[in-house]
Amino acid sequence: MVTSADYDKIIQEKAQVVLDAMAERVSASDLQRIREAFELARFAHADQKRKTGEPYILHPIAVATICAKELMLDTNPVMAAFLHDVVEDTHYTMEDIESRFGHDVAFLVRVVTKQKKDKYDESKQVDNYKQMLDSVQYDIRALLVKLADR
Repeated sequence: MVTSADYDKIIQEKAQVVLDAMAERVSASDLQRIREAFELARFAHADQKRKTGEPYILHPIAVATICAKELMLDTNPVMAAFLHDVVEDTHYTMEDIESRFGHDVAFLVRVVTKQKKDKYDESKQVDNYKQMLDSVQYDIRALLVKLADR
């Protein structure tokens, strides 16, 4: 059985892969911003588990790994990858994300976050895809983060 301490070690190791990949190509201050995004996501998702029983934070780390290592994206999209489920699944708001990490990171998180509506134009899934495709006209990075999430 995997213990909480085992998961803590796994989480740190997997997050460090992202941080090491980014350290090769971003400034020290950007690397610190990425670390802060990870720490907020880890704190926000601390009590959440996946259906497998694994800590939820492993999913955002996996998305950030794809963004950092495979897609070679820059600082803000990697931050958004760590934060992409924070607004959807925790008490944090888009305003919290924007005040902590700036407008650009908040924009990317907003695009990737599934919108909660009482009534969808088509269906929840179709509306989410429309939201994502509409954002492409403004910034392809949002689409890349969303694809990494899939």
